[in-house]
Amino acid sequence: MTKAGNDKNNFGLNQDDMDEMPTVNLTDENGRSLQCYVEHSLQVEDKDYLLLLPVDAPIEIFAWETDEEDEEAETLVDLTEEEIDEVFETARAVLAEQDLALKRTAYTLTAVGDLPEVDEEELITVDIGEEDAPTDSEQFQRITYFYYKEQEYDICTPLDPLMFFARLNAKGEPELLSPEEFQAIRVQLEEQLFDSLD
Repeated sequence: MTKAGNDKNNFGLNQDDMDEMPTVNLTDENGRSLQCYVEHSLQVEDKDYLLLLPVDAPIEIFAWETDEEDEEAETLVDLTEEEIDEVFETARAVLAEQDLALKRTAYTLTAVGDLPEVDEEELITVDIGEEDAPTDSEQFQRITYFYYKEQEYDICTPLDPLMFFARLNAKGEPELLSPEEFQAIRVQLEEQLFDSLD
């Protein structure tokens, strides 16, 4: 994980345009929901798919862990669902001090309220993929931090929009695509998206 600069706004999207988009709710297996804007409607092989963007700001909580081989080196790691449950109330209290309301929504945590302006000093680049061979990187803005049981945690939001692909089921409700389903129709979906942007 390294600090990096970025001059983009949090989502780079016009709020007036977003307010006019229709919204739907994604629901996970635990019954939690996530309200999303419908960014695009697509059809592949007579099935309807949606590209969705969360209405509220996505939030990630990372833990700092010391490298076993180098005690001076620290790495940011993702939390498991159980770990998020354990620190959630503390994280919510810390964000409330910044007038942000943390919500335990489906598929990602979200926060309601105005995020701070992007500060290049608070940007973190996270390598995605295997430790020995990262396949990509993603940038996050560090909003704040907290300690829980002597462990340090960072609360961040991604700089790039967090998008979800969903399909409409027989009831007309959106269901998140599994990684396998997405890969099976990825080319067709991306072709339609590129065509719609032309």
